[in-house]
Amino acid sequence: MKKQWKWSHAYLAAILALTYVPILLTVVYSFNESKITSVWGGLSLKWYRELFSDRDLREALVNSLVLALCSCGAATVIGTMGALGMEKVKLRANGWIEYISTLPMMIPEIILGMVFMATFSLMGLPFGMTTLIIAHTTFCVPYIFMMVKARLAGMDKSIEEAARDLGAGPFRLFWDITLPMILPAVLSGMLLAFAMSFDDVVISLFVTGPKVNTLPIKIYTKLKTGVTPEINALAALLLVVIIAALLLSNFISAQGRRRQKRAAEAQQAEAAA
Repeated sequence: MKKQWKWSHAYLAAILALTYVPILLTVVYSFNESKITSVWGGLSLKWYRELFSDRDLREALVNSLVLALCSCGAATVIGTMGALGMEKVKLRANGWIEYISTLPMMIPEIILGMVFMATFSLMGLPFGMTTLIIAHTTFCVPYIFMMVKARLAGMDKSIEEAARDLGAGPFRLFWDITLPMILPAVLSGMLLAFAMSFDDVVISLFVTGPKVNTLPIKIYTKLKTGVTPEINALAALLLVVIIAALLLSNFISAQGRRRQKRAAEAQQAEAAA
């Protein structure tokens, strides 16, 4: 038993090391004074200063932020409305509709990018920010759809029924009851969709135009000439942003669970009284 315990911990340590040591080294070498990654030249913030003074990278970052915000905003509306519609309207084809709605998550990105490129070419749309937003919205919808649908499946339907009995109309029911209860799932889905859109490379390569560069594409083109400490600095900053987004998502989910638990306890207390 003791030997098995040791092997399990050694296996876990090996997996964690393979996963996180390269990330840690990237962060450490972002503070390297030397331009050669394999040579340590001392601690310095030189590459962070160069990163913030790089006009092309700043422009690519702005493009990525605009793209991610627009696509995850549109996907939130579409995904939430789709999940609510499927929950309210029970059809025999709901299972097929749900399966089709999640297809963009299962199709390989290179195939999806080629499909988008062919479709936009047939439609005569100029490649650029518009085609990027349409493509990113399409593959972001399933993430929000699944999160909201799972939240709706776990909701206590008696709360909505009680609101109807008290005279609440469809709009008032949605605004005062349904939306607050699904809001943690909507926000979590938005954060996930934002992250998926922000770091996408493959699909963006197929549908972007010559005048629009996103940050992942810019990094990809720079990596062809070799990794520089400037890219390491950018990776370290993105890592901080991702960790902050994950912590925020977990906090929102925890708040939603606590709110649901308090509502259930209040309902039980009211029923007991």
